[in-house]
Amino acid sequence: MEAYKKLQLARKSGRPTGLDFIEHVVTDFFEMHGDRRFADDPAIVAGVGRLCGKPVTVIAQEKGHTMKERTTRNFGSAHPEGYRKALRQMELAEKFGRPVLCFVDTSGAFCGTGAEERGQGEAIAENLSEMMTLKTPILSVFIGEGGSGGALALAVANEVWMLENAVYSVISPEGCASILWKDSSKVREASDSLHMRPEDLLQLGIIERILPEGDLEALWHTLPMELDKKFTQLKELPCTELCEARYQRFRKMGVYGE
Repeated sequence: MEAYKKLQLARKSGRPTGLDFIEHVVTDFFEMHGDRRFADDPAIVAGVGRLCGKPVTVIAQEKGHTMKERTTRNFGSAHPEGYRKALRQMELAEKFGRPVLCFVDTSGAFCGTGAEERGQGEAIAENLSEMMTLKTPILSVFIGEGGSGGALALAVANEVWMLENAVYSVISPEGCASILWKDSSKVREASDSLHMRPEDLLQLGIIERILPEGDLEALWHTLPMELDKKFTQLKELPCTELCEARYQRFRKMGVYGE
């Protein structure tokens, strides 16, 4: 399937959101609010729950389903307080020895005036830095759109998985077309150039696994067990090796030999 059609599927209304995945994958979920600095950001849902009976910290970008929900959630585009809330939960996970599970679905971080005034770039950069050295396993699952630093701020993980109709890109195809060709109508060409499909990213070593999504009921049934199995493997590694493996995973990206 061409990249542009994959992008349309990732953006399709009615697609399962972060809260849907939390409901079907995690039990006993208890949401925590606020970044203890400014406010609570509804675009990011964070808290603790149980994965196959074991404690886990869960962080999800939530777009909502209805127009009212989407407006409340700012269409999944988080403010800096959302990323700071996520980091606060990650630090608690490290303190109490819980693995971190992230569900990524955003077109990008919110770029409004208020967000920039409150340090949007700094908040994302702090997440990238702190996640790289977090002494607990991190696994991120892309369930829809994965746009730019807004997605990467929850994806500095030991492994990244993607649903087969999700996308992950450094910029939106529309933005890319406007920059490269000065013509936003060239979105199809931009989509191909960005190699944003899961199959492209798997080949490039950006992600580790593609999850089929044709049968959602089957996915809801198998995903918790697969996540638990991977977390069990990662928790067997010493903290130094866990962090080093995460670091090297990113260091090798974009390195090619002849």
